[in-house]
Amino acid sequence: MTPNQRYRGWFLEVINPLDEFIDEPINPRDYYLDLTEVAEGESGSVYAARISENANLARLSKLPPLIKARDVEGQNNGETMLVAIKTVPILPSGSTKLDELRKELSLLRGIMHGNILGMHALYVDLVEDSLWIRMELMVRSLADVVILCEESLVLQERVIARFTHDILEALQFLRSHNIAHRDVRSDNLLLNSQGILKLTDFSNAIKVSPDSPIVNDAVGILYWQAPEVRAGPYNVLKIDVWSVGATVWELAQAAPPFADSTDPPRDRWPKLRKPEIFSPAFHEFLRMCSEPASSRPDAQELLKNSFVNNTCGRPVVGQLLQQCVAIEKVVSQRQELEEEDEATLMIS
Repeated sequence: MTPNQRYRGWFLEVINPLDEFIDEPINPRDYYLDLTEVAEGESGSVYAARISENANLARLSKLPPLIKARDVEGQNNGETMLVAIKTVPILPSGSTKLDELRKELSLLRGIMHGNILGMHALYVDLVEDSLWIRMELMVRSLADVVILCEESLVLQERVIARFTHDILEALQFLRSHNIAHRDVRSDNLLLNSQGILKLTDFSNAIKVSPDSPIVNDAVGILYWQAPEVRAGPYNVLKIDVWSVGATVWELAQAAPPFADSTDPPRDRWPKLRKPEIFSPAFHEFLRMCSEPASSRPDAQELLKNSFVNNTCGRPVVGQLLQQCVAIEKVVSQRQELEEEDEATLMIS
């Protein structure tokens, strides 16, 4: 069936620019079951979903071959396979989110890396007039982890190094394709159940020629934003490394740099609280990330840093994720008790 046969009127007009990416003609509700909301974002909700054991996986023509092969193997072995489904509403007026989605899909076409969260497939849900984006199901963001540091969670330097190594691997791969992410921060860094960190949200990403890497548009969030982005034209292939440094600073201090200051962000990081608990290699890494753009190293060079290579193993990150769940449970119970106490006081 052609798009003109499947859709009519405004619906066809809105989704037609995405037609080359849509897996047709299937009903995603026949393939992905038991949707449970796990996150709500600006562009739509994210659900955990189970792949139907009766799904005809051969019809999923747009899935990357390795992902499809893994699905088939899991189905043959009787495994319960979970994925993430992000939904984006389709409106008669269209939306900037659909424009951004097309840009991301075009940018990431053929891009697959172990530390990059890709969009595996795109479907149309005619029940609720929405797009379903299939992705790997992730456990939590680094931002979620940082928040728990305000409770009792402690991030050891080797754990921070593990996360940093994963981020740099993703950025090195993107650099080999002349892609800059331009929004590296804890909210856009997600952990899966195996403790692997993946970079996501490429709505601000851009691909440039290595001979013409200069751009003008200011993007990103201030606390993680390289200073040259605020100053005018900048080399887009240099700014992600600064953002990595800001994220590492955040992991060490449980808040992004400059967040506690009334002064505008500067060209170097604020002083660390208790700097003596961090290794010389850690301090050297932060210094290198905050170098001026002209002398700032790239991800490949930073991967040689001794701090980055002194990482913990994946099982340690797994234990950290278990600690996060336990702390959240305690916090939830405490909040329930506080609400009960408030209710009792109001009654009395």
